[in-house]
Amino acid sequence: MKNKPLIRLPLIAGLTALLCASAFGSQAPVNLRSAGNFVILSKSGITDVPASAILGNIGTSPITGAAITGFGRGEVSGQVYTVDAAGPAFRVTFPVLLTAAISDMETAYTDAAGRILPDFTELGAGNVDGMTLRPGLYKWGTSLLIPTGVTLDAQGNPNAIWIFQIAQNLKVGNGAIVTLKGGAQTKNIFWQIAGQTTLGTTADFKGIILCATAIAMQTGASLDGRALAQTAVTLQMNDITQPAN
Repeated sequence: MKNKPLIRLPLIAGLTALLCASAFGSQAPVNLRSAGNFVILSKSGITDVPASAILGNIGTSPITGAAITGFGRGEVSGQVYTVDAAGPAFRVTFPVLLTAAISDMETAYTDAAGRILPDFTELGAGNVDGMTLRPGLYKWGTSLLIPTGVTLDAQGNPNAIWIFQIAQNLKVGNGAIVTLKGGAQTKNIFWQIAGQTTLGTTADFKGIILCATAIAMQTGASLDGRALAQTAVTLQMNDITQPAN
């Protein structure tokens, strides 16, 4: 009878470490479904202080299209969808599309909020200014502050996912920059905010914002991502670009 080969403890420890490293930050992306057809989606209105530059579709429902205000024809490169004949003259009335998109937005919010076993909890006591954050699930029971900037480092993995669960408000400071590193992609960054989102003057923000209340973009702030709000979205001479697929 042959002796069975021995598995050395260092090998077991090494395999365990490899498995743990592979599991860390291995969140599945949040499925936006039809809400992913919009760069701005809102339930109670979208207002603009011109001129903004919006690359992608915008829409609001169930409120009347009259709640989309301030946009000139050249400010939106996609379609402006409304539930009725009110609103900008260049609107497209498509209530069925909007009802589905709003429902999918709410489902995506619930998905992001319901993720369990966070990799990091209460990091920085609610202030991640100057930090470099690797992929994973982050959770705060407070507001989150980014006064001057934060870096998201995918560490060479273009499929890396970040999900940020924020129980109160997200406040991004004037001129603050979200920097992507190591192959990080905007489409894989999800900010789930129970309170209000405020992007300060000239801030450069990145990711999909899933907000239970309002998203307020102050003068000159830019967003590479999506603004999906369950109340209003307010703009002041902002640039918003939908993520590359």
